[in-house]
Amino acid sequence: MSATTTGVAMSSQSRPAALRRRIPKYSDLAPLMQFKTPEFNREQRLARVSTVWELRELAKRRTPKAPFDYTDGAAEDEITLRRARDAFKNIEFRPGILRNVSSINLSTEILGATSKLPFGIAPTGFTRMMQSEGEYAGSQAAEAAGIPYTLSTMGTASIEDVAEAAPNGRNWFQLYLWTDRERSLELIERAAKAGNDTLMVTVDTAVAGARLRDVRNGMTIPPSLTLKTVVDASYRPAWWFNFLTHEPLSFASLNRYSGTVADLINSMFDPTLTFEDLDWLRETWKGKLVVKGIQTVEDARKVVAHGADAVVISNHGGRQLDRAPIPFHLLPQVKAAFEADGSNAQIILDTGIMSGADIVAALAQGADFTLIGRAYLYGLMAGGRAGVDRTIKILESDIRRTMALLGVSNINELTPDHVHLLDAK
Repeated sequence: MSATTTGVAMSSQSRPAALRRRIPKYSDLAPLMQFKTPEFNREQRLARVSTVWELRELAKRRTPKAPFDYTDGAAEDEITLRRARDAFKNIEFRPGILRNVSSINLSTEILGATSKLPFGIAPTGFTRMMQSEGEYAGSQAAEAAGIPYTLSTMGTASIEDVAEAAPNGRNWFQLYLWTDRERSLELIERAAKAGNDTLMVTVDTAVAGARLRDVRNGMTIPPSLTLKTVVDASYRPAWWFNFLTHEPLSFASLNRYSGTVADLINSMFDPTLTFEDLDWLRETWKGKLVVKGIQTVEDARKVVAHGADAVVISNHGGRQLDRAPIPFHLLPQVKAAFEADGSNAQIILDTGIMSGADIVAALAQGADFTLIGRAYLYGLMAGGRAGVDRTIKILESDIRRTMALLGVSNINELTPDHVHLLDAK
């Protein structure tokens, strides 16, 4: 027998002890056979969630189809929303090595004050329809995290109640500017009296977008659920119980309004608004003024010329005009225009953000700040206040890890060199 054959036929006695086969002992198997105790506690279940996408799946299981689709859906074929999310996928990060990233600073200055994280909560309507804690959960989670919270005109808690729920939070108010100046003025005065330092006027809603999921589900404004959606809700007893046993939905703007919600909506979406109306608002509101719904460089420049302190590059989460410009792609152009003009106006971005890496990419491309809408609502639907806390914690962890891997220890160090757009349109 050759030496090679002898080597192949090496006896088990000549093998290292660790490679010799043996019958396993129970003491060896016992540690591997521990079965995890089922988790019925909401906090434990949320703690196992690692991404906003996982929160979305949990939210979908816990929430009836109509309110879930109201949050999850967009206008018409939902092309804009898909493109907005794809924009963040179609990038390449360019990390730097051998940088000291032992300490990561995520705080940033936005509209005259510090936010502990580079994102805030965007205005969302009908929020207590998604989960009964609604705006109270969002504002309190934002207060605890040290980030801004924006109450929508169509929020289902009053300006005063949100201020009381989060008295130490940084609360902003979103306004649909109406033709009836008295009603607009009343809201503005209430927002100022309640301590809101920033007014965010939304300008991309001349008419309502065609949100077809809502039409198919019977989710109208005001909400009217069909028999089908009521039956669907019955399979989510926790949602149904919470909805029925809490105060009926009311709206931030209805405290002193005697008309119907339908009439209110018709007056909000005013197709006659012009830049002169923005001038009136600038004269009326003494705090920081933000214009949300900017989709062209020209309009970004114009609203700043008319007194805006910041713009929100946004296509309303894809819920208004389908095939609208993608905010992430427009961002560098607006940044360059502001720099060319010598403008100090700040740039905020929303639409499509589902991870902390998305936020880092937006900051690197020129955003001063970002807003989360759906991501926050997925957390809310998944677990109320605890779910919103989890959303914020997930995004914070994502941002911290992404910055460390990029070799960046401070938000201000992010530059366009850190991001390469693979498929920018």
